[in-house]
Amino acid sequence: MQALLDVILPVFVVIGFGYLAVWRGWVAAVNVEGLMRFAQGFAIPCLLFVAIARLDLSAGFEWRLMTSFYTGAVASFVAGLLITWKVFGRDIEDAVAVGFCCLFSNSVLLGLPITERAYGAGALTANYAIIALHSPFCYGVGITVMEMVRARGTPAGQVVKRVLKAMFSNSMIIGIGLGLVVNVTGLPLPGPLWEGLELIGRAALPAALFGLGGVLVQYRPEGDLRLIACVIVLTLGLHPAITYGLTQTLSLPTEATRSAVITAAMAPGINAYLFANMYDRAKRVVASSVLLATGLTVLTAWLWLGLLP
Repeated sequence: MQALLDVILPVFVVIGFGYLAVWRGWVAAVNVEGLMRFAQGFAIPCLLFVAIARLDLSAGFEWRLMTSFYTGAVASFVAGLLITWKVFGRDIEDAVAVGFCCLFSNSVLLGLPITERAYGAGALTANYAIIALHSPFCYGVGITVMEMVRARGTPAGQVVKRVLKAMFSNSMIIGIGLGLVVNVTGLPLPGPLWEGLELIGRAALPAALFGLGGVLVQYRPEGDLRLIACVIVLTLGLHPAITYGLTQTLSLPTEATRSAVITAAMAPGINAYLFANMYDRAKRVVASSVLLATGLTVLTAWLWLGLLP
C-alpha cells in the first residue's frame, strides 16, 4: 500500500489534474493539444536524445532484457490481432490496429516516472535501453503488418517506402536516432546546447502527464466492451507476465528485471490511438482501451511492484 501512495499515485495525480482542468473547462482542449505537441514533438525527443547520448550502451543493451520485454510485446500483439480477427470477427485492418494497441505500452509517460519514483533515477538505464528500440520496433511491426494487409498487389518497394517514411517522420525516433549517433561517434556538443536540451527535457514528463489527462477527456468507453476487456487483459496481464517469466528463466539482473516488467505492465500509450487514427481503424476500441487501461494501471502497477524484488 505504501508503494501505491508514494510511487504510483503522484503520477496519476498529475494526469488527474490534466483531466480535471479540461473537463471543468479551466483549460481549453486546444491548449492541451498544443501542450501535447510540445511534449511529444520537442520535450520528449530532447529527453530521449540526452538520455540515449549518455547511455552506457554495453550495460544497457543486454540481450536478455530485450528478449524478455519484446517477446512479451510481440506475443501480446499477435494475441490481440488474432482475437480481434478470429474471435470478434473484425476485419484484418481493425485487427492490426487493436494488435498495435496491445503491442505499444506507455514506456515514457508512465514507465519512466513510476520506475524512477520506485527505484531512483539511477535505475533507468534499462528503461532507456528499452525506449531506444521501442518506437522504431513497434512502429516497424505495426506499420509493416498494416501496409502488407492493405497492399493487395502493391509492389513491395512501395510498401517499404511507406514503412520507412512513417517511421522516420516520428520525432521520438529522430531524437533517439540522433542520440545514438552522438553516443557512438563521441561527437562533442557545446555545453550550452547540452544544458538547453536538458532544460527542455526536464519539462517533458510533467507536461506530457498533464496533457495525457487532458487528452483522455475526449475518450469515451465505447465500442465492443468485451474486446476492450481483452485488450486490457493482454496489455496489463499477458505482456508483463511473459516478460517476468522470461526474466526469471534467463536470470536477468534485478535492476533490469524491474525496468522490463514495470515497462511491460504499463497501459497502452497515446501512440496506440495515433496509429489507429492514422489508418482510421478501430479508433473507438483503441481509445477506450487506452482510457480504461490507464486508469487500471494504478492498481495493476501496484501489484507488479509488490511482486518484484
